[in-house]
Amino acid sequence: MKKIEIFEPAMCCSTGLCGPSIDSELMRISTLINSLDSQGKNIKRYNLTSAPQEFVSNKIINEILKKEGVDILPVTIVDGVIAKTRTYPSNDEFMQWLDKPIEQSNPKKK
Repeated sequence: MKKIEIFEPAMCCSTGLCGPSIDSELMRISTLINSLDSQGKNIKRYNLTSAPQEFVSNKIINEILKKEGVDILPVTIVDGVIAKTRTYPSNDEFMQWLDKPIEQSNPKKK
């Protein structure tokens, strides 16, 4: 199973979905990751504010932050290799990395 890690810039909460105006891209990524999580996919999100130790202990992230600074975030790592920087992955990129279509969750189904 693929391991996907997303290292995000500092946000006020773990998802960035707080405050008076919600960023639609953060809403998309949060919804998608929740759906993938419910399907048993191995995807982790690390926010610089709430999980700084993950940034320190991950050698790949530590090195790229030293070279590029925090403007490189978000950084997506797939199986230990940087797959994307500066923007969140698209739904199609997730499908490629996971080698199968993403099942869309339907809250009405049980």
